[in-house]
Amino acid sequence: MSDQPSFARPGKGIAAHFHPPVFYGASAIIFFFLAIGLVFPDRAESIFSSIQSSIISGFGWLYILAVGAFVLAMLYVALSRFGQLKLGPDDAEPEYNYLTWLAMLFAAGMGIGLMFYGVAEPVMHYSSPPVGDGGTVDAARNAMVYTFFHWGFHAWAIYAVVGLSLAYFAYRYNLPLAVRSGLYPIFKNRIYGPIGDAVDIFAIVGTLFGVATSLGLGVMQINAGFNYLFGLPNTTFMQIVLIAVITGMATMSVVTGLDVGIRRLSETNLILAVLLMFFVLFVGPTVFLLGAFPQNLGNYLGHFFERTFTMYAYEPNDWLSDWTLFYWSWWIAWSPFVGMFIARISRGRTVREFVLSVLFIPPLFTFFWMTVFGNSGIALDMGAAAGAIAEEVNADIATALFQFFEYLPGTTIMSGLAILLVTVFFVTSSDSGSLVVETLAAGGREDAPVAARVYWAVLEGVIAALLLLAGGLTALQTMTLISALPFVIVMILLVYGLLKGMNADMARLQPRLGPVAAHPVTELPWTARLNLILNQPQRQDVGRFIKQTAEPALEAVAHEMRERGLDALVAEDRDEGVALTVNSQDVRSFVYGVEPQRHLVAAFTAGDVSRGETKRPHVWWAKTYFGDGSRGYDVMGFTREQIISDILAQYERYQTMMHSHSTALYLTSPDPGQVA
Repeated sequence: MSDQPSFARPGKGIAAHFHPPVFYGASAIIFFFLAIGLVFPDRAESIFSSIQSSIISGFGWLYILAVGAFVLAMLYVALSRFGQLKLGPDDAEPEYNYLTWLAMLFAAGMGIGLMFYGVAEPVMHYSSPPVGDGGTVDAARNAMVYTFFHWGFHAWAIYAVVGLSLAYFAYRYNLPLAVRSGLYPIFKNRIYGPIGDAVDIFAIVGTLFGVATSLGLGVMQINAGFNYLFGLPNTTFMQIVLIAVITGMATMSVVTGLDVGIRRLSETNLILAVLLMFFVLFVGPTVFLLGAFPQNLGNYLGHFFERTFTMYAYEPNDWLSDWTLFYWSWWIAWSPFVGMFIARISRGRTVREFVLSVLFIPPLFTFFWMTVFGNSGIALDMGAAAGAIAEEVNADIATALFQFFEYLPGTTIMSGLAILLVTVFFVTSSDSGSLVVETLAAGGREDAPVAARVYWAVLEGVIAALLLLAGGLTALQTMTLISALPFVIVMILLVYGLLKGMNADMARLQPRLGPVAAHPVTELPWTARLNLILNQPQRQDVGRFIKQTAEPALEAVAHEMRERGLDALVAEDRDEGVALTVNSQDVRSFVYGVEPQRHLVAAFTAGDVSRGETKRPHVWWAKTYFGDGSRGYDVMGFTREQIISDILAQYERYQTMMHSHSTALYLTSPDPGQVA
């Protein structure tokens, strides 16, 4: 069985692996917007520009307020009592080591954008600031504040909102790994109907257009690089050819799966990016850059709240819409993609570890990157280039990086490395986005066939290509704004639902509830315990115990509960386990499950330890698990009557807590029984 439940409908072939309303609904919306560019090619750019202006003038304030609120909400969650909660059962452990996890966060988050805007944005803010004169020392200082603002904590707070909501409700409450799951505390079981379908459709559309924007920027830069190095024509046709070639590479990565494809590409990205960054650091104005970094960081933090809520209401200009609002909509459109991706790789981490790592580690690297490239570009433009870099960047933003390399040694080698890095980021973004969209369209399933993954990977490339034909950068920006607008509302609801769900979990842990049993109320006879010690159970022993003892015990309790009017059922769950679920419409359902779980036999010598976990002997447990995420325990060797007694003890605890704190504790909690 899949690790995550889903609401995908049964069927045959590919149809068995997606949720039709979401799959067809998202596809229809995407094809509708693409048709504008195909049917009205001459008017497409003006249509997109008009839509962009309407959204910015009517809803710019919403983007500004919402993103500021997301930053404050994530800081509150991380630093409050909620931070101790785990993304999964209480005893869950992370699947990836910390460095690999951070590499995957960075590579999936902003790779192409860093390459495209690393030199271009600081230089453009320096030459054309929103207020004041360009080309001055003050303009150079403020240019880095603007850049840090757009690429810093605000962007990653947006990702953290979606990622935390998905991971929390999927891994702690066994809900589908879909955006709709984060709205369960608000809409209850209605998330499995049109409301939930609409939410996931918005998430898919936002993801595809957000990724397409990145792919469009990436291929524009790749084309500019090939034009610089080899004289390849810098045209829209050539960019579409490059999209087709690189999308084919991305599709190959998609079919290899998460661990083989994305993990290796993410680690490669980080290595190449660090090499390029340190090269610029050491051959550029090293001492100046090392001094500029803390000063840039201090200026950014000093103007943090001022910049967060600046709307230029008293001095209207196009700068806000061209930069800040575009970025906020881009990050929001990307948030289902990045949020889903980081949720999938973050099981077992605490809420505090997740939020603080996502909120601070990638931005700190980004700040240093922007300092190295941005300050170097500004310094060269003020010195040796004598304004030439700024002139070239304003003429064609895609050429910024390559014009910058002209003033450094090893120009050709560094330009080639930059093209390779952008290409790898392109592939990583495409295959990551395909895996995420596939999960959304499949109702939380992660076992969709290759054809489904290829469909989304190809569609991402098609979207980028058609938008380049329909208006270039303007079309990319406009579709990002359009797709982000409805998802702003969804994200606000995700924050509200997350706080309600976490508050319910924390209420369970309050001391006023009295002692909570962490172990069964029954004990094995000493002879049975001795037998388990001398004959350590293996997988087949636990499987036989679950089938012959645990499952009949659960069936007996379920039968009696049904006789008394309760909606109780027993079903296979997880990995050859079995679970009793007592469904409830208004509160979290009661779940008592038993599953096989492997544990290392204790090592008593240095030789045993040196053998490594894979070569050391293991013992198997018949471990319990519950619907509230609390720790389970081994019931291997229990008799049928003892298991029944333990079930009733846990159910009594459930009833006591429900009646004592139903409003605070269970009223807003999700119902695993509805999605099992």
